[in-house]
Amino acid sequence: MRSRPHAHAAAESHGIDLAPMLDFVVNLLIFFIITAVFIKQTGIEVNRPSTVESKDDTTSRSIVIDEQGEISVDLKPIDLRTVRAHVEQFRATGSTGVVLVADLGAPTGTVVAVADQIRLGGIRDITFTTARLTNSK
Repeated sequence: MRSRPHAHAAAESHGIDLAPMLDFVVNLLIFFIITAVFIKQTGIEVNRPSTVESKDDTTSRSIVIDEQGEISVDLKPIDLRTVRAHVEQFRATGSTGVVLVADLGAPTGTVVAVADQIRLGGIRDITFTTARLTNSK
């Protein structure tokens, strides 16, 4: 009786040789690492002063935005539509800057809208500050 050719071939094979595939994958990895372009993502660059300088001729007023998005000036709540009028009043009384104090949980859209109204009111010197304005339990 003759032995089967398939049984003899199966006994000698040890499986698939993965070495060429691993070489190929390593070469691809090296190629992609070398040719990768490292792009610096765009963002806002903030230049923080190293020392605090106080100018006697500069006066600033503050506008506060709480966690619910309510806006207040001098502890009086105001509407977003009246921010520009208040800023124009600030300019008429000699204020040259505005400090925009926003709660850490304040809606970003409200902060941006108030900053836009301040710029439309004619004041370009806006200082942004964040603080926890309410006690959370």
